[in-house]
Amino acid sequence: MSQSPNHPGRPDPDELLALALEAARRAGELLRDGRPADLGVTATKSSPIDVVTEMDVAAEKLITGFLAEHRPQDAVLGEESGDSRGRSGIRWVIDPLDGTVNYLYGLPGWAVSIAAEADGETVAGVVAVPMRGETFRAVRGGGAYRRGGIGAAAAEDWQRLRCRPSPPLSQALIGTGFNYVTEVRAGQAEVVRKLLPLVRDIRRGGAAAVDLCDLAAGRLDGFYERGLHPWDLAAGELIAREAGARSGGRPGRPAGRELSVLAGPGVFAELQPLLEEWGAWHD
Repeated sequence: MSQSPNHPGRPDPDELLALALEAARRAGELLRDGRPADLGVTATKSSPIDVVTEMDVAAEKLITGFLAEHRPQDAVLGEESGDSRGRSGIRWVIDPLDGTVNYLYGLPGWAVSIAAEADGETVAGVVAVPMRGETFRAVRGGGAYRRGGIGAAAAEDWQRLRCRPSPPLSQALIGTGFNYVTEVRAGQAEVVRKLLPLVRDIRRGGAAAVDLCDLAAGRLDGFYERGLHPWDLAAGELIAREAGARSGGRPGRPAGRELSVLAGPGVFAELQPLLEEWGAWHD
């Protein structure tokens, strides 16, 4: 494998990207084609969740197995498998099924998210959204791109992505997500109550990786959420940033579990202080 010209000793990010694209394609097909048609209406209460968990684990095993074949010395951080050590300086950050509730209910907003980090810096990311026929990708410093979806000239054409020019906050469409912990959700609902009168509208898609790609594609003007894990953020954050979005958490901090805010520069400048003022980062 060739080395990056900017970082001698590191593999070329484009080669890491190619592996991520293929792994995401295979996992997406497994999840799409392996989902039972009646999953959302299964008679027993526990069965649908069990099936989704099985598909989630199977997709992650497919991804990690594929990556291990090509780069056996790399580390992996996966939602299901946890953190494994490596010796190469490369770590793969994997969410095999972002949007499990969407998947359970047969909604199209679920994705496979794979990012590659080199010495702690995200250098390549892929988010595949199989039921929308879309794949998003980015390498650090190389821009963000989308393939497929409505309006694509051809299935294999890659379209360069740019965030929408920042409107005033009052005209901004903002995406968000909610935690599964009841106490946290109550606090998040209060933030929505305060924010809703100040923006065009709020959307809750159910998969952070998809929301971040929609931000990159100009379908949202901003996004915020509390409680995101590295595998929720890694690929989508890189794609959004490469499309021109700003990214951060609380003022002066990076996006992370405490708070993640991503938006076009103008919307970010208005949105982040409000979220800080309202305590969007705590219960």
